[in-house]
Amino acid sequence: MLGKLARQHDPNVLVGFDHADDAGVYLIGPGSALVQTVDFFTPMVDDPYTFGQIAATNALSDVYAMGGEPRTSLALVCFPEKADLAILERILAGGLSKMIEAGCSVIGGHSVRDEEMKFGYSVTGLIDPARVLTNGGAKPGDRLLFTKALGTGVISTAIKKKAAKQPWIDAAIASMTTLNKKAAEIIVGAFTIHAMTDVTGFGLIGHAREIALASSVSLRFYANQVPLLEGALECIRAGHIPGGLKANREFAECVVGYGDGISDEMKTILFDPQTAGGLLISVAPDDATELTRALKAAGVPAVEIGEVLSSTKPLLTIAP
Repeated sequence: MLGKLARQHDPNVLVGFDHADDAGVYLIGPGSALVQTVDFFTPMVDDPYTFGQIAATNALSDVYAMGGEPRTSLALVCFPEKADLAILERILAGGLSKMIEAGCSVIGGHSVRDEEMKFGYSVTGLIDPARVLTNGGAKPGDRLLFTKALGTGVISTAIKKKAAKQPWIDAAIASMTTLNKKAAEIIVGAFTIHAMTDVTGFGLIGHAREIALASSVSLRFYANQVPLLEGALECIRAGHIPGGLKANREFAECVVGYGDGISDEMKTILFDPQTAGGLLISVAPDDATELTRALKAAGVPAVEIGEVLSSTKPLLTIAP
């Protein structure tokens, strides 16, 4: 909808909404720029504190995906008028715990009465304008690394239906409350990174599509190398499919080609909308092994899941 409005022309806007990137970047002076994002959503877990943690982790992720450092945040609250304010206090406390972990100061916020509870943050960070990591710039030969496992969407749907097993819930919550801070700090070091994004609401395929289009390349993924959360495929077999997954598939599957022998469940999980998902990194081939090693040494479960190809059809290929 923003694209239908009159265009603004500001030379200080380094990354705007027209790039379909993770966050906006605005130049504020020589060697310094702001990176800004906003995200909020309805609860996907029962515990208020955990919900707050997930919402904060998710909002912070877009700043990390650009290579930025979060500095300040504003809380966004939609809360039922007659609900217990102790619940809201726990949500805010959970969010604050992750903001403290990120070194990001909560400096205010805004609330409205709403029958459907929602929570999130607007986050502002700092970034070197010469080192912005966008979703464009991937080059043929690059390796594609991924830092988390897929499945939070289908498991969250199973949680809402009271059908998720406790180990599945524990694994999904651990993923959704793990900041991408440590991964980003390593990635922006001495490695040749050509493009990066975090895998969130559009799923792996949706965000891969954005990288491919922004970079004028094609991508190949290897299905047996894509990490999955425990219980993710079981949730799909049981029919716990979120509406967002269906929408992602309807929108993006037209640019995907599948190799032989890939199961329907595996095809489905590639479109699963993620909350606070991992980073998808396009790294120069000479640096791929060392970056993977460095991430794993820091406790980040990085896996090489594909490669960048010259532009061809289909735009995205899923190999066995």
